[in-house]
Parts: sequence; C-alpha cells; structure tokens
Amino acid sequence: MREPFSIAISNALRYEEVVKLKEIVDVENRELSRELRGFSVSEIVGADFGLRDVMEMVRQVAPLDSPVILLGETGTGKELIANTIHYTSSRRSGPLIKVNCGAIPENLIDSELFGHERGAFTGAITQKKGRFERADAGTVFLDEVGELPLQAQLRLLRVLQEKEIERVGGTKTIPVDVRVIAATHRDLAELVRTGMFREDLWFRLNVFPITLPPLRQRKEDIPALVNHFLEKKSKDLKVYPPPTVSIEEVERLKAYSWPGNIRELENLIERELIRMRGKKRGERLTFEPLEVLERSNASSLEPEREGNLLTLDEAMSGQIRQALQRCNGKVSGPRGAAQLLGINPNTLRSRMRKLGMTLKVSC
Repeated sequence: MREPFSIAISNALRYEEVVKLKEIVDVENRELSRELRGFSVSEIVGADFGLRDVMEMVRQVAPLDSPVILLGETGTGKELIANTIHYTSSRRSGPLIKVNCGAIPENLIDSELFGHERGAFTGAITQKKGRFERADAGTVFLDEVGELPLQAQLRLLRVLQEKEIERVGGTKTIPVDVRVIAATHRDLAELVRTGMFREDLWFRLNVFPITLPPLRQRKEDIPALVNHFLEKKSKDLKVYPPPTVSIEEVERLKAYSWPGNIRELENLIERELIRMRGKKRGERLTFEPLEVLERSNASSLEPEREGNLLTLDEAMSGQIRQALQRCNGKVSGPRGAAQLLGINPNTLRSRMRKLGMTLKVSC
C-alpha cells in the first residue's frame, strides 16, 4: 500500500513543479511578445516636459552595461523607466526579468534569485534556474531592492563583482551576463547607516542614480496623463466613447498635491470611470472633491504630542494603526493596509514586528 501512496505524492509534487515552470514560461512569453511589438519612448507621458532631465539621463546610460538605481517616491513610474532603459539598450533582444524583492518570503529569496539544485531542500524535486540565470544576456530589474535581507545582499554583491552565481545546494560556479537595474523608494544611505543595507552593495548599485520627481513637481504633465489614462482605462472598462474632462476639472487636479503620485491619479480616473458606467454617454468626467482626499491624507497622521515631536517609530505606528483601522485589519490584497500605505504586505508585517505591533484581525 505504501508504494502507490509514494507514487501519488511524487506525481503531485512533479505536477506542482510543472505548474510553476509553466508560470515562468508564460511570464517570459509575455515579455517576448512585448519585445516583438517594440517599445517606444513616446509611451512615456511627460518625456519632453516634467521628465525631460530623467529621459536625458536614460539616453546617456541605456547603451551601456553600467548598473542603474532608480530613486523616488512610490508611484512615480520607476518600472516604466526600467523598461525604457532595457528596451533602448543593446540588450533589448534579451530577457527583462523583474523581481519584487519585498514580495518574496525571506526563506525563498535565494532560490528565486539564484536557483536551486535537485534535493537542495524539502520540495526541491527538480533543478531550477533562478532569475539571474533566466536573465542571461538581458537585464534584471530589482524593484524595492532595499527590502532584500542581508544574506541575499551579499550574494547580489558577488553577482555584480564577479558576474557569477551558485545555485542553492550546488557547488558549480555559473557565469551570468546580466545588467542590473535596481529601484527603491527608501533612503538607502540611511539604511546603510543603520546597518540594514550593505555599504559595499550600495556603492556598487549607486553608479548611476536617477531620481524620478513626484507628480507634484511635474504638474505640467497632468493634462497629458489624464488623457492617457482616460484612453487606457476606458478601453479596459469598455467605456465608449471615452468621456472628456473640462479645463476646470484639470485645473483642480493640478492644484492637488498627489501624495500617491501617478498611481494615485491613475486609480482616481479608473474609480470615476467605474462610477459613470451605465450613465448617459457623452457626459464629461467629474471627480469627487479633492479636498476630501487632502483631509483623508492629513488625518492619517496622528497629532504630535504637546511640546514635543513624535518619534519616527511613534509616527510610523500611528500611520499603520490608522491604515489597519480603515481596512478593518486587512493587511494584503485589494483595499488592504499595505496597498493603502503604498508598500508590500511582507514589508508592512516586518515593520509591525519591529515596532512590537500585533495584528488582532485575521488577514
């Protein structure tokens, strides 16, 4: 009786591995399709206006193999700039492999980045290539690189220095020809000072930093961004013909501070398009009073203590509590606290642990 059971377990594990490999192939096929369709800098709204300086730096560095680090607040378009660097470089025919460093559990990060050998750990029933091997002759985009654990930072440093990796559980050195583009919204220099990020890795990544301006510093791009998202979201939501927006509404949008940057503007337009579905066609799109959004953002911060400023930990704890209360304790997923705060769910849980906060509501 034990032999059929063992065969069933083995088949189940192999099937699970096949599903994972299929997902990897699907992702790479999507990237290849994008590559075959071509990529145009004209896709970037504001390339000739608010992002003019950024695009000039992109043109300077794209033809080279130097590491690039993209800095800026959440929602400023760092992934789009990474796409531009890759697809206007000599590596455009190679793969662009993207990694959200904060979304991978710490115990799996080495396997995901560098691969593993069969039998390296429980469940490793086949050999697996990591993201760096799959990106050979192409580019690896490390989004939220500041979330990498220290051990993974050390192995990444070796990739940058030696251009080689070792799979988990293996002894063979594997050369890799990859360009690294990293991105973060965090202050890496401060993380270095506190010991949360390796100084030598910071020096390796900080060869050519590009800082993306927040939307409040490029308000001249808002009219073009509104038109772009109206066309895109109307197509996605099957709203035809796309509604128009009055000059007065656009001016109201330009007067807003946009703490969530371009992503907040995109979400706002999608929300209003959903609300107007089913209404009379040809109506102009209007937006909820932006003063409500201003008060909502302001009220997410606790008032400072009388006579003293809040400490950074106190301010962060208050911000997280407000977000959890608003989301009924939900951390991840749509309308979760992590999405509201603009960070990865794993990052939020990690910060809560460091702050001594307990999650009382199931998530």
